[in-house]
Amino acid sequence: MKLWAGRFHKEPDQKTNDFNSSISFDSRMVREDIEGSIAHASMLGACGVIDAEESEKIRAELKAILGEIEAGTLAIDPESEDIHTFVEGELTRRLGPAGKRLHTARSRNDQVAVDIKLYLKKQCRSLHAQIKELILVLCRKALESKDAVMPGYTHMQRAQPITFGHHLLAYAEMFLRDLSRLEDTEKRMDVCPLGSGALAGTTYPLNREMTASLLGFGGVTNNSLDGVSDRDFCMELAADIAIAMVHLSRFSEEIILWCSWEFKFIELDDAFSTGSSIMPQKKNPDIAELVRGKSGRAIGDLTTLLTMMKGLPLAYNKDMQEDKEAIFDAVDTLRMCLTAFIPMVDTMKVLRQNMRKAAAKGFINATDCADYLVGKGIPFRDAYKITGEIVAYCIENNLTLETLPIEKYKEFDALFDSGIFEAISLENCVNGRKVTGGPAPQNVEAQANRIIKELGAAQ
Repeated sequence: MKLWAGRFHKEPDQKTNDFNSSISFDSRMVREDIEGSIAHASMLGACGVIDAEESEKIRAELKAILGEIEAGTLAIDPESEDIHTFVEGELTRRLGPAGKRLHTARSRNDQVAVDIKLYLKKQCRSLHAQIKELILVLCRKALESKDAVMPGYTHMQRAQPITFGHHLLAYAEMFLRDLSRLEDTEKRMDVCPLGSGALAGTTYPLNREMTASLLGFGGVTNNSLDGVSDRDFCMELAADIAIAMVHLSRFSEEIILWCSWEFKFIELDDAFSTGSSIMPQKKNPDIAELVRGKSGRAIGDLTTLLTMMKGLPLAYNKDMQEDKEAIFDAVDTLRMCLTAFIPMVDTMKVLRQNMRKAAAKGFINATDCADYLVGKGIPFRDAYKITGEIVAYCIENNLTLETLPIEKYKEFDALFDSGIFEAISLENCVNGRKVTGGPAPQNVEAQANRIIKELGAAQ
């Protein structure tokens, strides 16, 4: 039986009923729906809105229903309109008129709002834990590679020497911001909408603060219209997820490049690679490619939510049923990607020698050569020009700055002496960049340990 039966004289068309139904996706909130109902029943009994004995019966039966669902002995009826209808119908079937009193001073509008908030608060914490795990993996890998020299890039051209540990910690910083965004989102959704009714509250003497406290909320919503029509928290979480997926996608792109023969900076573990059905030599980075592809899916979920909400008048509209599939998919996508991505990164092998060889061939110590001349009193722009001419000569003669003879250096400028080779040593170039945020190994070690300590303290 529909919760809204009474006004209508005939049953809805079956196809209309199927189109209107949300049970196929909102059934995942069954625990939250029942938890919200238990808290509501407790408050109704405490406030004298319903009999205290009936309140106790309702709560006991709701707990029994949840236990049976989670044990697999009670199946959720796919013909129910939504999870609220199923739970209330099952409760009424068992308790009769007492079960019908549960919905006193409540609408499905504030009920679904509290359900999805309860559900997404849990998902925020779950995703937070996974991203934290990824950051710790990156920090451990960074410590192992704090002195592994590699070329840093701009425009996908070799630019300046850094270390692989420094590169990994750049992603750790991105994911730390993702943690912060999730924390902020959870704070803003930590207000309970129950008691807002359909849109205008209720005349019953409710204790909304009691309900919020029982459900673990930090407070209550301050406006009944906003309480039932707000989906900012869905859009904000979807934005958090989309940004995190963009970070994963950028990282995936580099992993795909790094494990190609053209780079060969890393090698993925066999457990996180696939082969070809026709080319026996292939070892494909399919996980990274899938993560890169699925980022578009998360961006699409955010676009769905923003577009769905942008033209809605207050208060609740049926359009808002579309919030769940989009936000659930976004949550599921990020979780699935992290589950595969974390062990892939943790087990990848770093090929230090290949990184070092690429760094040596890229003239990425040219800036340090120019800085050496600046230290001799030459203006930077003049030093820049001289160094550019040296690089051009090296390219023409298949040399590097490290293999160019000192006699040839002196032909470009008499101020060069043997100290140039120490100045342009890739290791020295990296070790000298001790400025805060720089790639010196001691900086990488300090940064990784600081992050590990902060995340450990946050547990």
